[in-house]
Amino acid sequence: MKYIKRHMEDQVLALSKSWPAILLTGPRQAGKTTMLRELAARENAGRKYVSLDDLNMREMAKTDPKMFLQLHKPPVLIDEVQYAPELFTYIKIHVDEHRNPGDFWLTGSQIFRLMQGVQESLAGRVALLHMSPLSQHEIIDADCVPFTTNFDVLVGQSKKIQPVTTPELFKRIWNGCMPGLVSGGYAGRDIFYSSYLSTYVERDVRDLSGTVDALKFIRFITAVAARASQLVSYKAIADDADIDQITCKNWINILETLGIVFLLHPYSNHVLKRTIKTPKLYFYDTGLVCYLTRWSSPEVAESGAMSGALLENFTVSEIMKSYQNAGREPYLHYYRDRDAKEIDVIIEGDGKLCPLEIKKTAMPDMRLVRTFSVIDKSPLQLGTGAILCMADKLSAFDRDHLIVPVWMI
Repeated sequence: MKYIKRHMEDQVLALSKSWPAILLTGPRQAGKTTMLRELAARENAGRKYVSLDDLNMREMAKTDPKMFLQLHKPPVLIDEVQYAPELFTYIKIHVDEHRNPGDFWLTGSQIFRLMQGVQESLAGRVALLHMSPLSQHEIIDADCVPFTTNFDVLVGQSKKIQPVTTPELFKRIWNGCMPGLVSGGYAGRDIFYSSYLSTYVERDVRDLSGTVDALKFIRFITAVAARASQLVSYKAIADDADIDQITCKNWINILETLGIVFLLHPYSNHVLKRTIKTPKLYFYDTGLVCYLTRWSSPEVAESGAMSGALLENFTVSEIMKSYQNAGREPYLHYYRDRDAKEIDVIIEGDGKLCPLEIKKTAMPDMRLVRTFSVIDKSPLQLGTGAILCMADKLSAFDRDHLIVPVWMI
């Protein structure tokens, strides 16, 4: 199986020179362990590897964490550390005594549940990183650059990335970005996703919420996938899955905790009072969305009723990954008000708001940028906006409104 270089490698190595502990979170099968074991082999420091998926190791870590750390002395890589939060106190003691950079590399696939243990025991002692499934820039071996509407940066990027056609882009959307599939480690996309859902997702949901009706859960996650890139409607999803709204909210929180979905919250301030408050929902992996919503091929997905939603989900998740992989916090929002004026994505940074509209067209119309003016009332300055679309090259309407091909992101 071919190893695909991850953009986060440099972040881990840099942080490991100054932080005694690094915690890498993210969904299962995203490549966390593979990357860290690759880096451990390269550093040649004799770093031990232990996985708490091993029930014997987990039992020792939970019942006698002190003995566990005596047997597995730093430098050590501890996989799926969320299974033994009892370790955190003893890692803290070791860190406070020794202060050796890079002693502990930790991974976990339950993000927010893990944070609680980290905040209680390891605050100020651990560097936190989040890894998603592969970004397109990782797959094609392009540079790690957080997405920006800075024209000079985009020009530089456009010279290094090979353009792709709309059918080729939808093939990427349909295939997904799980390392096991992209690297050729697993044959059979449908079998991979079927196994992924039953082996990992259902099991982790059960672990976090107790008993789970497998059939209802599959109905639920399918209903969520059918509403990718849309405003979250707990009632509609609950009705489709034959569950109550409280369970629906809990399960969406769990999918977020497991790093499978993320929510984009609306941009709002004291001036823009007519904005709605409901978040929009996206998957990190569009291949899983296509599998759940039963699009049988890239061609069918491209011509189907969800093609616009799939393109938007793909684009937003790639923007999100571009920030995460650079170790930066992504300040992404969307805008929608009660007058139905909408902006797909707003990037907040450096005192500016940069509005983005995502369209499945190769020839966008200037009228698409009219909505951008609604955030002009914001206390922050209106930055350069862009239409992200299927154009074959980077261009612009004017200096403040760019036309950016999705294949560049």
